[in-house]
Amino acid sequence: MTDSAPLRALVADDEEPALAELVYLLSRDERIGEIRTASNGPDALKILQAADLDVVFCDIKMPGLDGIDLARVLSKFASRPQIVFVTAYDEHAVAAFDLDATDYVMKPVRAERLAEAVRRVVSAGAPSALTPQDDSDDEVIPVELAGVTRFVHRSTVRYVEAQGDYARLHTGQNSHLVRVPLSTLEERWHDAGFTRIHRSTLVALAHVDEMRVDGGRCAVRVGDDWLPVSRRHTRELRDLLVRSTSLRG
Repeated sequence: MTDSAPLRALVADDEEPALAELVYLLSRDERIGEIRTASNGPDALKILQAADLDVVFCDIKMPGLDGIDLARVLSKFASRPQIVFVTAYDEHAVAAFDLDATDYVMKPVRAERLAEAVRRVVSAGAPSALTPQDDSDDEVIPVELAGVTRFVHRSTVRYVEAQGDYARLHTGQNSHLVRVPLSTLEERWHDAGFTRIHRSTLVALAHVDEMRVDGGRCAVRVGDDWLPVSRRHTRELRDLLVRSTSLRG
């Protein structure tokens, strides 16, 4: 797909009114060209195996093969379309994160929210040539804000705090509570420069501005926040910061 070519889309939803509404809204968007439809997961997969499409607007709860399972199958494709989940259920946002979904739109769908999803697909660039992301790519994680699911880029996260089975992502101006355990993010983001500094805190090395040891207690400054570092993590953190600084230099 070139910069000016319209997107080739598939809309999959087992509810006819919802399917018709999505097709109508997308047909009014000049960035969308061909639109194909499917009323269940197996039919959607057959279409995707036979045609080179750019994006799938997909419901999650469908008979035969649900949207999450469909996305898992598509992740195995050598050349796969982008996925935009369109659903009435917010509990699948973590699975969408794991599957590199481009967006997660809640029903009932508003025209302006769907237009934003299309913008994200376009800005991702050449969707039909996408391959699964590797660990060096800037991942995104879905967050809930005022009833709308948005995606926060990993590179904007300064540190993460554990809150039970949840984690709170701290960016420059905001914080977001997500349904992902801190241990999961620690494992997933380790190679991207995130390290544990306390049993309840994960920090991005690139955002550490200062490290201070006072009276045997260590802390790091991230923006305006001072974060305590446990004794067992102090030496490792110091070594990582020295190594990180030398690499950047």
